[in-house]
Amino acid sequence: MKLKPPRPARRLFAALGLILALPAVAAGGVAYVSNQKGNVTTIDLDSFETVGEIDVGGASPRGLGVTADGKLLVVAARDKGDLAVVELATGKVLKRIAIGKNPEFVRVRGDQAFVSFEPASAGGPPPKPGSKEAVELKQKRTDDKEEPARIAIVDLKAGRKIAEITGGMETEGIEFSADGNKIIVTNESDNNLTVHDIASGKLLQTIDTKPYGSRPRGIKMAPDGKSYVATIEFGNKLVVLDAGFNVVKVVATGDTPYGVAFGRGGSRLYVALAKGKALQVFDAASLVSIAEYPIGDRCWHFSFTPDDRHILLACGRSNDVIVLDAASGKLVKRIADKQMPWGIVTYPKSFGSLDTP
Repeated sequence: MKLKPPRPARRLFAALGLILALPAVAAGGVAYVSNQKGNVTTIDLDSFETVGEIDVGGASPRGLGVTADGKLLVVAARDKGDLAVVELATGKVLKRIAIGKNPEFVRVRGDQAFVSFEPASAGGPPPKPGSKEAVELKQKRTDDKEEPARIAIVDLKAGRKIAEITGGMETEGIEFSADGNKIIVTNESDNNLTVHDIASGKLLQTIDTKPYGSRPRGIKMAPDGKSYVATIEFGNKLVVLDAGFNVVKVVATGDTPYGVAFGRGGSRLYVALAKGKALQVFDAASLVSIAEYPIGDRCWHFSFTPDDRHILLACGRSNDVIVLDAASGKLVKRIADKQMPWGIVTYPKSFGSLDTP
């Protein structure tokens, strides 16, 4: 039986930056959820109960990742423009590493974290493509010679930013090549994907996504390393790239695809439909849609549990985390009382839109 402190005590501990339940207490693991209007909450994956909170300074946390050894959680704090490095054994923020304006997406690889940030971000959701507001924003960025987004590379051992890779306007999603030498990013405002050499930062390739719609968001490599899939949010499409980053297929999706991930083994592909309020499932070989599981409102990111039996989705506009049975898609639980959840990862690490084992 787990003991949970009364609510006032829990608030006190959270204010002190202490986590109330450590990863070791849950045999099935723990999930970490970033809440844009709060902090990072922790969910016990045995009970699917919220058991704690990590205070990252109330800085609108979004992207997050866990190191392979489970010792550190790194969180992009939008309002502070930095990366909070949390020691999971104590829940304390060990260090705040300056990144730049509007950090968003985080990927952890080895002792490094890759963090996209957007100096030219206007804040809030981008205007609708083709609208008067979108045209005016583009012109303003041209007139003001605003900076493109970048990907900060952070050395977690040294506790500092060691390099930057220049992306496009409003760079968000991040993925690595199968050989580990390249990084592929989605550039929302530029409507393209770009491929960069990690060591030099050199731009190697640009993939135009305008023919398929606007605002590429998620990007994920297939487990076999032979293909990549990107979501086109305002186009309701998936763009499939081969190992050489050539577009080989375009697939229709439901309404407003956002986060994307393969299941373990790569036989299924999962896409969170932000406005469609569903998790869409595709056969990864044929890319035929085989199921849609009802979820919450604006579920941006999701993760399998470490045992692959359940899928958890962070649903920002319905302010909850949805738990689905992975085999049937049936609703297992709605974990309420969230504050605009954005991202979710687990430890032990599992497959999801923000992470891989």
